[in-house]
Amino acid sequence: MNAKAVGDQPAKAGGMQRVLDGIERVGNKVPHPALIFLGLIVIVIVASQILSWAGTSVTTEVAEPATVEVAPEYPQGSSVPGNDAPPAPAVPDFEVHQETITAESLLNGDGIRFMFTTAVQNFNDFGVVAVILVAMIGVGVAEEAGLIAALIRKMVKVAPKGAITFIIVLLGGISSVASDAGYLVLIPLGAAAFVSLGRHPLAGIAAAYAGVSAAFFVNILITPADGIITEVTNETVALVAPDVHLNVTHNFYFSIAATLFCAIVMTVITERILEPRLGKYDPSEAPADAPLDHQPSEEETALESRGLRWSVYYLLVAVAIVSALTFIPGAPLRNPDTGEIFGSSPFMSSLLFIISMLFLAAGLGYGRGAKSLTGSTNVINAIVKTFNGLGGLIFLMLLIAQFIAYFNYTNMSTLAATGLADLLERADIGALPLLIGFILLVVVIDLIMPGVIPKWAILAPIFVPLFYRLGIAPQTVVAAYRVGDGPVNVITPLMVYLPFIVLVSQRYRKKAGIGTVVSMMLPYTVIVLVAWTLFYVAWYLIGIPWGPSAPVHLG
Repeated sequence: MNAKAVGDQPAKAGGMQRVLDGIERVGNKVPHPALIFLGLIVIVIVASQILSWAGTSVTTEVAEPATVEVAPEYPQGSSVPGNDAPPAPAVPDFEVHQETITAESLLNGDGIRFMFTTAVQNFNDFGVVAVILVAMIGVGVAEEAGLIAALIRKMVKVAPKGAITFIIVLLGGISSVASDAGYLVLIPLGAAAFVSLGRHPLAGIAAAYAGVSAAFFVNILITPADGIITEVTNETVALVAPDVHLNVTHNFYFSIAATLFCAIVMTVITERILEPRLGKYDPSEAPADAPLDHQPSEEETALESRGLRWSVYYLLVAVAIVSALTFIPGAPLRNPDTGEIFGSSPFMSSLLFIISMLFLAAGLGYGRGAKSLTGSTNVINAIVKTFNGLGGLIFLMLLIAQFIAYFNYTNMSTLAATGLADLLERADIGALPLLIGFILLVVVIDLIMPGVIPKWAILAPIFVPLFYRLGIAPQTVVAAYRVGDGPVNVITPLMVYLPFIVLVSQRYRKKAGIGTVVSMMLPYTVIVLVAWTLFYVAWYLIGIPWGPSAPVHLG
């Protein structure tokens, strides 16, 4: 795909265009993520043997409970003769000792046995797949019924004219819970909304595209991606802290605040930078045979409104059921020992399942009201269709599970994390500069690997243990990853929806091409990255928890 203008004359390639063309050429040579992980698995296997031959090892300090002598128990349950009341149990002392960790080969007898006997168990223990399937039940039904698209259309329609940019950007951020709806519905709708208000349609496309993609991995809702990233993080942090376990709300406060903050920043970029540069829209720029945006008929609009009402009814019933199971004293979703709801409780542990069921209820209500999804068979088919679409991702998860298991078995992650931690401790540059450097690393990788999950599967086994050894909490690292993951999405030529964005742009400007879209989106990338990084730094320095029971620093 070359960045040519649509018309008789090719667009003149300037310096920036040549850079973008170079990125596109390199990116097009990047293989499928599944092949990348197959290659990484081969590299781990070969490297493990080389490191084993070389006798690679690190020595680190480990704290373990000291050996405690068992005190004799006297009559009446006392440990002191004649004492009627037993003393309070003593807190064990910890002894710090040095432990040497060596590289383990995957090509010796033990390593080969490990690979052959654990392939199924590695996948079975990788909780990410179960998270994906459970989360997508509700979201898939809601999307297949048409609820997500209807909500987007309705909210754009009723939004005040002065707030339309912010509403479109914010809806884009929220729509990342079901990304296809954001790209395929909101972007054309953003252009149509701007045209109807006498504003430039390309600005509407840019605002919607930025909202959906430039801050993709934050939301005011818990999304399936949150569950997946959480499980991958737990798999990797267990290397250094088996007792540490994150849940899907570990970045919830930050995610909500970042969604709103980025929406404000993108709104300012659209109205103060992009629209003045685009100028007044000239309808003659559009091709004569440009397809018209679909205008729903009165019957479609009435069914859509009825569906939205029914979705609210179903959702309220579902919320009432969950509330009864949670907020009534002694309810089963409270902690059975302490009665708490938002700390360590069944409610928090089942939050992703609850959200999925709320989406399912709303989707069923919309489908019945709008007559877009009726009958139990059609509902099951909608779920099956959603699962069918996850086939490629599940295969990728199979490979990622093996990669993480092999990486852990060889001790390569521990060796790398311990060695790098020692170097960084001696460098003494501080935690915050390291986190900013990590954000910039994610930005660079995102140019050639836009997917949220594959990047984290590669980075987490190295950086989560590394930062933990430096005293940086896993939730702090995940928050930094969110910042680095989004801004470049809107300019990388490897974004799968980029051809669609170009096609929508050509409805309104016949000469539009990839260069047009990237040049529009470049200010979003630069400004959002800088502003969001500063927002992250401020959050870190103030010390606001990232989410419930998720402090900035390790306790």
